[in-house]
This record gives sequence, structure tokens and C-alpha cells, in this order.
Amino acid sequence: MSAPSLDRVSAASEALDRLIATVPGFPEPGILFRDLTPVLADPDALRAVASELAASAHGPYDAIAGVEARGFALAAAAAAVSGTGLVLIRKAGKLPRAVYRREYALEYGTAALELHRDELPRGSRVLLVDDVLATGGTLEAALGLLADAGLQVAGVSVALELAALGGRARLARDDVRAIAVV
Repeated sequence: MSAPSLDRVSAASEALDRLIATVPGFPEPGILFRDLTPVLADPDALRAVASELAASAHGPYDAIAGVEARGFALAAAAAAVSGTGLVLIRKAGKLPRAVYRREYALEYGTAALELHRDELPRGSRVLLVDDVLATGGTLEAALGLLADAGLQVAGVSVALELAALGGRARLARDDVRAIAVV
């Protein structure tokens, strides 16, 4: 994929600024939830964000890995734009075949993610896509799953980064790209 153009970045960033809904106290008191579902419902915004996400990799890639749940929608759109396949990183217990599993901490609890063991050939290059980078626990677990599967990460791309929660530092990678940062 080529480097993102300023027009595409501007269109994607503007769409996120305009459409993200902020919901206080969800899923529990004290959390300020950033809801990207209005972005998914707007075809022009979805196209702009998907194009920017798909263009964020360092070099070519074979597939896009999306993290459950809103990350699936964005990753599927980015895979369609980039002409690549989609790999699903799911919550525990949702995949039917043998899996790699990683537990992680959320800002409001704990969870586990899984990836099919035979999804892609070892050495395949994958762009990891999710909706929000918060504390970094989800993406850290997803990166661990991709490493467990022998996949090479071509970059990490998110629509929104919540900078105050420090997730970027936790990932300790220089290829993390966010379309918008709040």
C-alpha cells in the first residue's frame, strides 16, 4: 500500500471528529466510551476511514487482522479496499477450530482473545486493525497472538487513540498509526 494522502487523512479524520459519539458511564461508571458505530453507518465516512486504515502499513501485506467487535467492521472494510483477506481475532470461545489464546486486562476488567492456529501460513504479513487504542491491552494481546501464529506484523492501525490512557507506550512499536487522537 502507498503512503496515505493528506486528502484521505483529512477526510477520515474529519469524519471521525464529526461522527464519533461520546457516551459517559458506559459500560460502567467512570468510563467515557467513544462509540464509532455512527462512522460505520455513514458510507462516505466508512470508505474514508477504511482507506486510511488500509494505507497505514509499512510495506505490503497479505491480510488484515481485525479485533472483535468494532474492529471487525473496520478491518473488513479495509480488507475490501486493499484487496486482501481478513483474519478474525475473537473473544474466547467463539472460534470452532484449534486456537492460540491470550488473556489481557481492559481498563474496566479482564478478557481473552483467540486466533485460529491455521488461519494463514507462517510468515504471512498482516496489518492489525482495531477501532480504538486505549490502554493497549487488547492490541498487545492481538500482537501476541499474531506472533504465536508466526505471522509478521506490517503495522498497527486504529481509527481513534485515547492518548491519556498510554496504550501506544505499552505497545512499544514505531508502526502504530491512529487516524484521530483525543
